Amino acid sequence: MTKHLRPRRSAAVTRRTFLTMTGSSALGSYLLLQNQAWAENPAVPRAGNFTELNATAEGGIDLYLEHRELLINGRVGRAIAINGSIPGPVIRMTEGRQALIRVHNRLPESTSIHWHGILLPYNMDGVPGISFAGIPAGETFTYHYPVRQNGTYWYHSHSGLQEQLGHYGQLIIEPAQADPVAYDVEHTVVLSDWTFENPHDVLRNLKTIEGYYNFQRPTLANIDDQMRATGMTLREVLKKRLAWQRMRMDPTDLADVTGATYTFLMNGKAARENPVFIAQPGQRVRLRIVNASAQSFYDVRIPGLPMTVVQADGQNTRPVVTDEFRIAVAETYDVIVTLPDAQAYTLFAESMDRSGYARGTLAPREGMSAAVPQQRPRPMLTMADMGMMMNGHGSDSNDMAAMEHPKSDKRHNTQSLPSSSDGELPTDNLVDSIKHGPDEHGPASITMAENAYRRLDYPGAGLGEDNWRVLTYSQLRALERPPLRRPPTREFSLHLTGNMHKFIWGFDGKKWSEADAIRFEYGERLRINMINDTMMNHPIHLHGMWMDLYAGGNLATNPRKHTVNVQPAELITVDITADAPGRWAFHCHLLYHMDAGMFRTVAVVRSLEGDSIETDT
Repeated sequence: MTKHLRPRRSAAVTRRTFLTMTGSSALGSYLLLQNQAWAENPAVPRAGNFTELNATAEGGIDLYLEHRELLINGRVGRAIAINGSIPGPVIRMTEGRQALIRVHNRLPESTSIHWHGILLPYNMDGVPGISFAGIPAGETFTYHYPVRQNGTYWYHSHSGLQEQLGHYGQLIIEPAQADPVAYDVEHTVVLSDWTFENPHDVLRNLKTIEGYYNFQRPTLANIDDQMRATGMTLREVLKKRLAWQRMRMDPTDLADVTGATYTFLMNGKAARENPVFIAQPGQRVRLRIVNASAQSFYDVRIPGLPMTVVQADGQNTRPVVTDEFRIAVAETYDVIVTLPDAQAYTLFAESMDRSGYARGTLAPREGMSAAVPQQRPRPMLTMADMGMMMNGHGSDSNDMAAMEHPKSDKRHNTQSLPSSSDGELPTDNLVDSIKHGPDEHGPASITMAENAYRRLDYPGAGLGEDNWRVLTYSQLRALERPPLRRPPTREFSLHLTGNMHKFIWGFDGKKWSEADAIRFEYGERLRINMINDTMMNHPIHLHGMWMDLYAGGNLATNPRKHTVNVQPAELITVDITADAPGRWAFHCHLLYHMDAGMFRTVAVVRSLEGDSIETDT
């Protein structure tokens, strides 16, 4: 293996045309002139100039958090920089050693760093109000913990909405033993989203006006576009739109925050800035891809080059050759590509709602670029995303009939899931779908899928129709059986709920402020059936413990993940070993969903019937 090569950075800065959604054109012109003046000032550093540090080297490392003005896509943004840049430095560690990280808070407010996907003592997890008090302004906090794993991970703030301002970076842990993945050169790829708006204004807009950032809603002006895209007649299009209106829902509601305000970034660079990743023909290139976005899902591909997925969420997987994959917020994927010749290839990360993209170039030298693919039409949600189709897929055939006359499908094993169970539970051939029960989960839940399905083979809205291979969860298999994995003996169901109109999100119809902690008994093997009652994707993250995802395999082969994306109307099952005493966060990793209530505290206690949570932890 050759030495590690960092991503090369483009020497040119391009300027993005300034667009303002509100305000006068005179004000917009004034601000544009100001931004151009700043852009020409060499004293303003560009985003994306991050370094690399080794946290398990002797003496550890220092991270400095401060507000910093940075050039982002040619405009000046006020970011939270870590050691002077966004993303923050790549932090390397070695499995089996001790990490030592001193975080110096130069912000005028409290902050934190959460080590996403890392197994550590709960008081090192970095979640204010759950595992520690936070890092006050002007103070230093020292993280120190044993490194018990390897792979690609990341880190970010867990304080307020700081993550949206650039408070994140990649974390790479080298294995103590030989790496099963063979490669010649590797590159960090951090995907994110940036807004020049104040994140609190973004949240207020979402709470004030439903679909505030959705500029692609069905209108009279785009009926022809929908007819051409779907092949439906005018009557069919109108019938479908009326059906969605009766449900007070919008089939274009894939993303709460879109390219209307977002600039999509790759390693802190906008698409026009084109970060270049150097590799020579014949070399095996390992791309360590992290989605550090606040809200954005990406569909990732390299036109003309197949990718071999070798790791998901830091865990080695059996190699899967694919042409495209969707990466949810907070997930990581490692892929291997081989440069066949001395040409340039575009690394293309298209936002799920098609409102923009990030991109870079894989090439043998600086200054090269390849054609940027044409963006695909924005996908539309279907009745399947509302639980109205028993096959659980995205086809719209007979959608209206399924909605108006729902019926049981004998092809599927459909049943109600128990709220709890005793005894050893099955680990393969689990039920494919369930009917929603009578509980409406309170006023914070206004959408209820009639059925929830396992959609493990479904790549997601807008994917799978281009005649190329698309990765799905059903293809993920652990490279080796994880140690101590055993069948669970207790299970419960957890509904993912929301009120789109008021932008309230939660579990079982309750916000974090209204809910009790979820209690895990120390040492138990537990199953959670997550049921998405909403029409949006939710990447669910559990701190401190692994989630073994039922992906259609068995006890030995199902993959292990720290973040599991639950698609609309989907039933997802995860098994957990409660081997980490303490209090942990469990939440949707869409930043604004989490802040709006989709968050729970998990308490790993000595006994479910024992003392208080505080005594047990």
